[in-house]
Parts: sequence; structure tokens; C-alpha cells
Amino acid sequence: MSDKTEKTDVRLSVFKTYKLYVGGKFPRSESGRVYEVTDSKGNWLANAPRSSRKDARDAVVAARKAFGGWSGATAYNRGQILYRIAEMLEGRREQFVREVADAEGLSKSKAAAQVDAAIDRWVWYAGWTDKIAQVVGGGNPVAGPFFNLSSPEPTGVVAVLAPQESSFLGLVSVIAPVIATGNTVIVIASEKSPLPALSLGEVLATSDLPGGVVNVLSGATAEIAAPLAAHQDVNAIDLAGADDVLAKELEIAAADNLKRVLRPQPVDDWSATPGIDRMTAFLETKTVWHPTGSLGASGSSY
Repeated sequence: MSDKTEKTDVRLSVFKTYKLYVGGKFPRSESGRVYEVTDSKGNWLANAPRSSRKDARDAVVAARKAFGGWSGATAYNRGQILYRIAEMLEGRREQFVREVADAEGLSKSKAAAQVDAAIDRWVWYAGWTDKIAQVVGGGNPVAGPFFNLSSPEPTGVVAVLAPQESSFLGLVSVIAPVIATGNTVIVIASEKSPLPALSLGEVLATSDLPGGVVNVLSGATAEIAAPLAAHQDVNAIDLAGADDVLAKELEIAAADNLKRVLRPQPVDDWSATPGIDRMTAFLETKTVWHPTGSLGASGSSY
């Protein structure tokens, strides 16, 4: 009998490399910078890319390029794609439960409830894509032989500061309504807990969503938001994840090209039914007049 003991190989874990999601691709930050992301107890989780101003500008270019095709798609098609995102998330549910639990210091059951609510939120907004026009548009009664019709149209490229504390459900709650109505998005993930947002990019890339419709950046929120607020090709900005001081600075910068600004709204429970406010916040109303002509000898009209 040999005195030698059998050697057991110890397998090293393969650590995940988190990347940005811009234009349907996964670039590293242009600057090459990263920052440490830790869990609620201070334990290291991963290195996340620290986006630069150049990354923000690249994301705007990608969002603008995607806007024509996405806004021109049928509402029904957009709904199908949002539903497909929910399907893909359902298949990766356990991964997101783990990431949300680590990010927010939640138990597995509470994290699962957050992830389930986020999946359901995609389905909820998928159902609204072909209905919102009937709620906020329609025919207007006018004096004279005219049809007068109002219809909603997307604002354009929207920059979104994701909520800082709700790393996934809050994130989905501010992205989904914006793209449901035909806008394209540059979203700045929670600075402290960006990993669920960066993983969402991997889901979006495989869910039929055209590249550039959603672009995900991570890093210092104030550093990335400043060039987006001042950018002349960004049409609107949602300040959900900004504190009072940063929100004021960004509002001033956004005024330069008359951006639509959605100020921070206190949200006690992101799982509550959201309503349609975040959809209508980034819609414009187009009104069309069309002559009907007179009918019959009496001169009556439609």
C-alpha cells in the first residue's frame, strides 16, 4: 500500500467581468477605470466599470441611432419585446435573486419578491404599449367641418438616473415605462449597487430589443449625469436617483436646451402599482386638423 495520499485539485471560481451595455454591445469603460462593489456587510463582490464622459456621449449616439426604428415600430411589437424581456428574466431568476440579495442586504425570500415584482412589471408595461394612446389621445370636438385628432408621440432620447436604493425593481420601474412608449434610454445604474443593472444588459441583449434602445452605464452618478444633462441631443431626463443638490444642478444644465425634466419623486414602495405617470412624462401630444367637407344640401358635416 502506498503511503502517498491522493491529491485533490481545488477548482478556482470564474469571477464575472461586469461590463457596460451600450449600443447592443458590452464595452469596458473607455477610460479603463473600475471601482469596487461591496455587499451590505462590506464584502467585495466585483469590480464594476466606472463610466466616463466619453462613455456617456457614446451612449447618446447609440440611443439616437436606435430611436427612429424603435419609435417607428408598432405598439404591438414593442409590447411583444417587453414581454420577451420578462420571459428571459424568468429563466435567470435565481441569478438576479442572488445579486439583489447581495446588493441590498435582503434575505433570499425578500430578494425573490423584488425580482418577481420586477418581472411582473415588464409584463404590466408590455400590456400598456398599445393602450396608452387611447387613454391620452383621441378625437377632440371642434366647431367647424374638421376632424381634430390628438395622438401621443415619444419625446426622444431620455437620460434616467436609476434609484439608488432599489437596485433592480426601482431600476425596471424607471426604464420600462420610458421604452414602452417608444423612447430610447441611457440609464445610470445605482452607484452603490450597479450589478443587477449590468446583468440586466445581458438579458436585454438576448430579448429581441434592438441595440441602443437601452444603454446601461455604471460609475459615479454625478460624474456621468452632468454631461447627459447638458447634452444637446438628450431630450429629457428623469432624476429619480439624484439627491436634492444634484437634482438642482442637473435641472439648471437641462434648461439650456429645454429638456423635459422629471424631478425626483418620493417612492415608499416600488412594488406598488405604478400608474401611467412615468409613461406620460415622456410623451408629446401631436394634434392634427383635417377638413371633412360639407355633406348634403343642408351643409351638415361629420
